[in-house]
Amino acid sequence: MSPEADDGPPLEETATSQTTPEADSGSDTRPSNLTDGDLVRPMFYLAWPLVLIQLLQVAYNVGDTFWLGALSPDAVGALSLAFPLIFFLISIGGGFTAAGAILIAQHTGADSGKGGLIAGQTLSFITLVAIAVGVIGYVATDPMLALLPATGDTEAVLIPMAAEYMRVFFLGAPFLFGFFIFVSLMRGYGNTRAPMRVMVVSVVINLAIDPLLIFGVGPFPRLEIQGAAVATVFSRGVATMIGLYILFYTDVGPTIERGHLVPRLEYVSKITRLGVPTALEQSMSSLAMIAMTAMVATFASPVVAAYGLGNRLISLAFLPAMGMGQATDTIVGQNLGAGKADRAEKATWIASGVIAVIMLGATVIAFAFTEPIVAVFMTSGAAGTAETIHYGTVYLQIAAAMFVFMGVLQVILGAFRGAGNTKTALVFSVVTLWIARVPVSYYLIFVAGWGTTGIWIGVVAGDVVGAVAAIAWFTRGTWKNAIVETPEDEETTEEPLPEHEEMPVEPLE
Repeated sequence: MSPEADDGPPLEETATSQTTPEADSGSDTRPSNLTDGDLVRPMFYLAWPLVLIQLLQVAYNVGDTFWLGALSPDAVGALSLAFPLIFFLISIGGGFTAAGAILIAQHTGADSGKGGLIAGQTLSFITLVAIAVGVIGYVATDPMLALLPATGDTEAVLIPMAAEYMRVFFLGAPFLFGFFIFVSLMRGYGNTRAPMRVMVVSVVINLAIDPLLIFGVGPFPRLEIQGAAVATVFSRGVATMIGLYILFYTDVGPTIERGHLVPRLEYVSKITRLGVPTALEQSMSSLAMIAMTAMVATFASPVVAAYGLGNRLISLAFLPAMGMGQATDTIVGQNLGAGKADRAEKATWIASGVIAVIMLGATVIAFAFTEPIVAVFMTSGAAGTAETIHYGTVYLQIAAAMFVFMGVLQVILGAFRGAGNTKTALVFSVVTLWIARVPVSYYLIFVAGWGTTGIWIGVVAGDVVGAVAAIAWFTRGTWKNAIVETPEDEETTEEPLPEHEEMPVEPLE
């Protein structure tokens, strides 16, 4: 793969070009036109690489789970404890990368020509955030794990293994964030093929070196669970280097100049204003995961391992939904920036219908072939393997009932984010996790005495309630205001927004 093959026009041309997938089938020299003409084909042209990126993301998780499952069920259980804590800190920076994508999308739709500046400010600001997250995470690993109410073999065996994984992971935080930034900036611009290709390279590297470092094949040291973390950090580092080359030495994305990297308070504040609600949303998600993990940690280690394995398998369905949601936020952002709210709404309903069909297919597969799917990841034959497979099978069968709701929820939340209503997305994430999932799980486990079944039912309840509430709010249409102004808007007196809407961000200078 050569990055130079992805040449494209400067930012100023993106909003007015009439490129279609047919005209651009041989290369991804410029983003699809999302604001004029046919909607369905450009939407799928944008969305399918994002869905593939999310599926490739699953390959990271599944690869780690597969090889650690071959090592021991305890290694899978340790990963189950580590992931929510890692996600909690990583999600803080993730909110700001999303803000950069939203701003670039709306400015591309408005043809403002300021995408490169926003991209540069996002890149420099979040790099500093990534370094801070890495330092804090490394230092706070043991205190965070100590908060989990683990007992017995979970405390004696799984907690120390989780700490080993987390320390390596946090040391590589800047490399991990670097790739997230690259994907978000290119997504907002409308080019999703380039990050998809970089992701393929990164996943291949990770899958190749995972077993070498976990088991110590040939000249490689036997690092066990730490080996999975080293493989992830190294492969993400390679992806980050390629992404930076594409941003600075090709013209396939926003044109970033060296001066754009110098932090400017006015732009950092705009990114922060949009990014804080999204960071809070993702942090609330990770805190809910931690709360769920804390409840699960009171059970025996096979249940902990099954919960983590089940979550990894559920991500096979969740991440395609997230990919469609990310495509939706770009489409909505560009069309609202261009003043085409009805087109943004139409795109959201189309995306919702498509993901519902896809998720229904995933439901049938997950329910019909549950035990073989779970068993393929538990091949070590160590003590507790049979129990882990049993609990994991029950979990996945019950969780399959929420797949359609989960997919539609992600698309609707993507529409809210693309419109700049990141506070609205935050509210519905809170409804999903903290009004439904966590309280229902706690009640069923500790009050109703349902045991492990309470865990699985609680997970399903959250997405069903969240999806129904988000769809009901979306139909009100109060999300349709852009957060950037077109030149025509700047010449007129601005009408005050209704009290329930967020105030728009001032136009960038």
